[in-house]
Amino acid sequence: MRSRPSVRSRATFLAAAACILLPLPASQIHAAANGARPAPAATAPEDGQWTMPSKDYASTRYSGLDQINRQNVARLKLTLSWDTGSRKGQEAPPLVVGSTMYLTMPFPNNIIAIDLAAKPRPAVKWVFRPNPRPMSQGVACCDVVNRGAVYANGRLFFNTLDGQVIALDAASGKAVWRTQVGNIMKGETITMSPLVAEGKVIVGDSGGEFGVRGWLMALDAASGKVAWKAFHTGPDKDVLIGPDFHPYYAADRGKDLGVHSWPADAWKIGGGTAWGWVSYDPQLKMIFYGTGNPGPWNPEQRPGDNKWTTGVFARDIATGRARWFYQSTPHDLYDHDDINEQILLDMPVRGQMRQVLVRPARNGYLYVIDRKSGQVYSADPYGYINSASGVDLRTGRLIPVPSKAPQEGRVVRNIGPTASGAKDWNPGAFSPRTGLIYLPHENLCMDEGVMEANYISGTPYLGADAKMYAGPGGNRGFLTAWDPVRRKAAWKIREDLPLWSPALATGGDVVFYGTMDGWFKAIDALTGKLLWRAKLDSGIIGQPITYRGPDGRQYVALVSGVGGWAGAIVSGPLDPGDPSAALGFVNAVRDLPKRTQAGGRLYVFALPR
Repeated sequence: MRSRPSVRSRATFLAAAACILLPLPASQIHAAANGARPAPAATAPEDGQWTMPSKDYASTRYSGLDQINRQNVARLKLTLSWDTGSRKGQEAPPLVVGSTMYLTMPFPNNIIAIDLAAKPRPAVKWVFRPNPRPMSQGVACCDVVNRGAVYANGRLFFNTLDGQVIALDAASGKAVWRTQVGNIMKGETITMSPLVAEGKVIVGDSGGEFGVRGWLMALDAASGKVAWKAFHTGPDKDVLIGPDFHPYYAADRGKDLGVHSWPADAWKIGGGTAWGWVSYDPQLKMIFYGTGNPGPWNPEQRPGDNKWTTGVFARDIATGRARWFYQSTPHDLYDHDDINEQILLDMPVRGQMRQVLVRPARNGYLYVIDRKSGQVYSADPYGYINSASGVDLRTGRLIPVPSKAPQEGRVVRNIGPTASGAKDWNPGAFSPRTGLIYLPHENLCMDEGVMEANYISGTPYLGADAKMYAGPGGNRGFLTAWDPVRRKAAWKIREDLPLWSPALATGGDVVFYGTMDGWFKAIDALTGKLLWRAKLDSGIIGQPITYRGPDGRQYVALVSGVGGWAGAIVSGPLDPGDPSAALGFVNAVRDLPKRTQAGGRLYVFALPR
């Protein structure tokens, strides 16, 4: 009997194919959705508020509000503009609870409460200053950003750069508890937004470029005490792997793989941090999240699969015990952290309805994975990839292209995606009305050379030099509308600069996103047609939201302020003449200082009365 050939995802995008995708007619999009429209899991009825960065546990970043729609969005007007006083990268969204808006700042991580009902105009209610240790700025890999607070049960929960988790009384701004969970002396920081569910506050560390050991932990929401902590390297007892751990693929089965898939003791400084997004399924009582890159970047210093880095975990929220793991990029060669969002959908797969998570990974493949088992149903390229030729669905293994593998003593040219990935941290949005996922992402390639890295606690542990530049077609970014059922793009918007802003989808069939040179845009969710735009004071890497104000009107809000890894050339500021600055990203955006400036301003828009 002839053996079955390896099952691969569709071939790597060619430059021409990436640039000639045409929009589908609106009728075809609706036809694709009828009878086969994905539905988000774990979403509550629309209440007009925005209480967590992801909007809901399914991480849809979708609001059912439809007062602003594709017919009238062109009439949007600015209703409020307020300077936050910060000039670092603004990646956190505003939160709106009742008639109060909460802003989370980059270092020093102040929380600002604004009374939206105050007359004659909104006014500051209180400001909480956590005063994190200044030296934490020196061990922050990629700007001193913060990705937002979470509101739950009358409290605000947020993280500070120096590794604290803090709970505030949302009404008064007084601290209820604060717990130190990170150690900046080792290079640990916290930039992620927590997830709050089932009385737990879920947080993870940053610092994979400093040789830290990655972890995720749960704190008791009432007291701040640590309920459980799971490491991402090391023996099974540290990773919280036990008899209820059932990974789908054979490569993820075995005892103490978090030790044996590394050189001796390398797992102790092996990275695998969890600085991205966590989703939650209340029915399964499971959280889903990705782990970051192994350290150092130089892969020749860490032969093996390097478990449990660069993959996705499913864990029991009450105990932290691992249920399954899938390693999307074994022995990661390019810093392809797998910390991106996982959108929880119930959708048809091969003719049957499945509970899945959809993950646009940094390695350039969009994965559809069974939430219960960890089986990969599909893995399709959503951006330009020449460093891998596909994913073998029998084994789950990424299929690397050997000629693109970094080696000491030579520079490998034209690697795609770059270290920052086909998409970095900035999440997409899913609309249950169109059945499409709206992905803001990059179109970059890089040259990379690697060399031996020496570990010194609290200092960079890289062993690589990279230089990034525009990918095929010459544009550096895309906004892609992805149909997860048809497994292809419905349409794409070319952007000159990399897209570092998350997306927002609404019940009015409008999608909002921002560009690094400061354009805030509204597009038709069905066709991708530009419907409205406004030029802001600074580039946009922040998360737009929409909410119902105390007056019953729908508003759209975000905070501008370029920075982060992609915008460090401006917020740093860094030398445009140094192509290796910001781990090679400066070379890709040398023109950015001429197109925008550092900033930090809240903008709120609404339809005219």
